[in-house]
Amino acid sequence: MFSEMMNRREALKLSAAGVLSYSMSNWFNILASHAAENNVQTKNCILLWMDGGPTHKDTFDLRPGTPQGGPYQQIQTSVNGIQISEHLPQVARVMNHGVIIRSMSTPEGAHGRAKYNLHTGYREGQGGIVYPSIGSIVSKELGSETSALPSFVSIGNRAYGSGFLGARHQPLVVNDAARGVENLRAGINADQFNSRVGLLDQLESGFQREHNANTAQAHRTTMQRAVTLMRDTGTQAFDISREPAASAAAYGNSAFGRGCLMARRLVEAGVKFVEVTLGGWDTHQNNFERVRQLSGQVDPAMSTLVSDLQTRGLLQNTLVIWCGDFGRTPNINQRGAMPGRDHYPRAWSSVMFGGGIRGGQVIGRTDANAATVVDRPVGTFDYMATVCRALGIDYNKQNIASNGRPIRIVDRPATPIAQLF
Repeated sequence: MFSEMMNRREALKLSAAGVLSYSMSNWFNILASHAAENNVQTKNCILLWMDGGPTHKDTFDLRPGTPQGGPYQQIQTSVNGIQISEHLPQVARVMNHGVIIRSMSTPEGAHGRAKYNLHTGYREGQGGIVYPSIGSIVSKELGSETSALPSFVSIGNRAYGSGFLGARHQPLVVNDAARGVENLRAGINADQFNSRVGLLDQLESGFQREHNANTAQAHRTTMQRAVTLMRDTGTQAFDISREPAASAAAYGNSAFGRGCLMARRLVEAGVKFVEVTLGGWDTHQNNFERVRQLSGQVDPAMSTLVSDLQTRGLLQNTLVIWCGDFGRTPNINQRGAMPGRDHYPRAWSSVMFGGGIRGGQVIGRTDANAATVVDRPVGTFDYMATVCRALGIDYNKQNIASNGRPIRIVDRPATPIAQLF
């Protein structure tokens, strides 16, 4: 940095004048501090949301050969002593970058309430407040107000939104990664487009001055974000058809695979939080066949995502989370010819990769039937605090809700998983 600002001849002149010897130490401190500020890289997060609640006992915490273990076998991963489902062989090869948390234990066993709890860290209806999701928190804490691209994108499903944080931190929802963000091109020339946008802004500004309604401000903010996005070339990140065919194929021929590919492209372009949803995990019936099929989508997509991030030098600063509503019962139900597993928040598994955490670990342990956590239980507060710490967010920080109350990003008591850092 110093050599870029001062060449050798200039340094000799200053030294001869007695300037350099007097102030060099102070200048070096200033320049080093400036360089450090410019090189700070904030973290990114990709949440792979397994909608419906994946069975831990058939993915990351198996019990083969036991009465309720099911038909799947375990395979060795790239980390000695860590084994996972035989239907996740590619994930097994990147497990040295990942951590399996086998001791998740959360309070909600109904889908809606569980999803809200795991996305926000709070229980639905608590205090009469609509809480922001982790994606919106990341948008507020790590996002850039000057970036044309949104800080929070949700692929494949409507995500939990910004709650009291407001419209600026709402997710941009992409229903189908193959189609990208539709209607980005106005179909008219730039002058016409700018004229229409200017007229719309005048109308909305006038309405807001007269009525001063929160909904008017939210609508205007949303429109401004959309217009900024339409004008920016960074929107090419949403177009996965630009990806080389071989690179795209590695993610698998599925909507989830294409979503993971888009997530990688968006993180490369500067989006701070991307959520990709894979539904179908509510396996009350036909559990084993359905989980085999779902694992066949997760395996190439998640493993390639981790490998691509690593190859591009992005994994250290990108936290990838595999998580769902809850786990499923350790005992197999008897639903005719197609038995399944039911909701089970008491003990289950989630997985994290990258983001600067220490990979190649298993956190926590369940008992012989994978029914009860017997070592290092991880509740919602600890889980959210761990995510925040990995991303460099102060989970003790308070934001002000619409009713004027200060609300912590993560409620007490919260203890991040120390072994990860």
